[in-house]
Amino acid sequence: SSAFWSRGSGQVSPLSYRYTGEDQVASFPFYYHRHTTMLIKTYAAALQSIQARTVTIEVNCTPGSYFQLVGLPDTAIKESQDRIISAIESSGYKFPGKRIVINMSPADLRKEGAAYDLPLAIGILAADGQIPNDLLERYMIMGELSLDGTVRSIRGALPIAIQAREEGFEGFILPEENAREAAVVNELRVHAAHSLRGVIDMLSGQASLPLVEVDTREEFYQAQGASVFDFSEVKGQESVKRALEVAAAGGHNLLMIGAPGSGKSMMAKRLPSILPPFTLRESLETTKIYSVAGKLSRDVTLLATRPFRAPHHSISPVALVGGGSNPQPGEISLAHNGVLFLDELPEFSRNVLEVMRQPLEERMVTVARARFTVDYPAGFMLVAAMNPCPCGYYNHPTRPCECTPQQVQRYLGKVSGPLLDRIDIQVEITPVPFDKLSEMRPSEGSEAIRRRVMVAREVQNARFASFPDVHCNAQMTPALMQRFARPDAEGLARLKAAMERLDLSARAYDRILKVARTIADLAGEEAIRKEHIAEAIHYRSLDRSSWGQK
Repeated sequence: SSAFWSRGSGQVSPLSYRYTGEDQVASFPFYYHRHTTMLIKTYAAALQSIQARTVTIEVNCTPGSYFQLVGLPDTAIKESQDRIISAIESSGYKFPGKRIVINMSPADLRKEGAAYDLPLAIGILAADGQIPNDLLERYMIMGELSLDGTVRSIRGALPIAIQAREEGFEGFILPEENAREAAVVNELRVHAAHSLRGVIDMLSGQASLPLVEVDTREEFYQAQGASVFDFSEVKGQESVKRALEVAAAGGHNLLMIGAPGSGKSMMAKRLPSILPPFTLRESLETTKIYSVAGKLSRDVTLLATRPFRAPHHSISPVALVGGGSNPQPGEISLAHNGVLFLDELPEFSRNVLEVMRQPLEERMVTVARARFTVDYPAGFMLVAAMNPCPCGYYNHPTRPCECTPQQVQRYLGKVSGPLLDRIDIQVEITPVPFDKLSEMRPSEGSEAIRRRVMVAREVQNARFASFPDVHCNAQMTPALMQRFARPDAEGLARLKAAMERLDLSARAYDRILKVARTIADLAGEEAIRKEHIAEAIHYRSLDRSSWGQK
């Protein structure tokens, strides 16, 4: 051939080579290899639920003029060619005019999003011999490319970093915006990339990328500060605050029923402030969900406070439980290890409320598609609020209710019995009188309540130590209730009398015993006594047959 390389050694070094053809002379950086066929592998990851699976990107570059991308890529990945061409040329390199075949393995795993731009670009350049490939097997690489070669942020950096460590990779190269999030994973070198050229220089040995390190435990515990909301700001409503304390201590779902302006939303927002602080394991679980959903801010490494999610009543079933054509976590998963607050409960669509029934029991939501199934954690406390009737003033101490009994019953009927069956505590709220509102003395603060809650949770942790799937009283099975939630003789007699006198429904029986167990734990009592049963009965307002009857 009349065309030849002016330097013909088999060495790999970042030298400027001069190409001589019949009519043209061009000079650009090139890494020479003996073989015209080059198969290169780079490594990335695909998200499944809140886990990641390693994806091997195989790039074959041979003489010709062809570009093919296979391995179940979605539209965003198929469109990556134009972004990669522009990013490579903006970085001072040449996109090879050759036959390029790229396989993303495993081929039966669907790959989604533009986060594969960076490993694809690196693989193409390495397969063409423009950059060395001896370091590629050491790193997992992820990042979206802009047209000027800048590396943009990705979703799921934390679970991908965990997968990279488990697979034995030395390091993880990813956008600098996600670097601190990934750096919470120990025993993994996390390199923050700002541009494609920076990554190329690192792999070529010409420069290094910033190495990001995070002291996970120190940052986690430093971030655990006081809550923005505190129960010391709540005037009056001592009985409702007690119900919230019981709910927090036992992990019970709770429904507040009261007139507009009685403080339902105000107290619900303060519930996370009395829940036990996040453990590092719980924080990692919840942070992975937020990472996959793309809801972590740049300066956050691990979530340090329990989430509080309050979706509007116009939310769709898919937005609540998760799913979609490209499945994403829903609100119930974003509330994992925290609180899901549904204000104006009867205003939610019936379909929306019904899809929560199984996740409330299983603490997991399963999204099934034709080709795959994903599971998202959904271990949340449900706190709901509603008016007692359409006008909002049924049982109001000063304002008359304008609704008929039929209207009241129809309004309450918007919330199904099976859903109410999963709510342990139902408490009525009345407006705070003026003399309580005008008191200057602050109420008991959240920290004092939290200390009592934590003592009760420690008792439950010891009780259920041999039952890994049970963490609090609300999760007790019937078998565990027979063992741990049996009242004494006086308590049983009180429960029987109350069920007959108040005409409580059968579904109230188990709920009363679970709540009574928590009340006894708060009191430091091993036995469930009649006073614990009496308080638990008080928290079953909607089970009374007289409710809504004027």
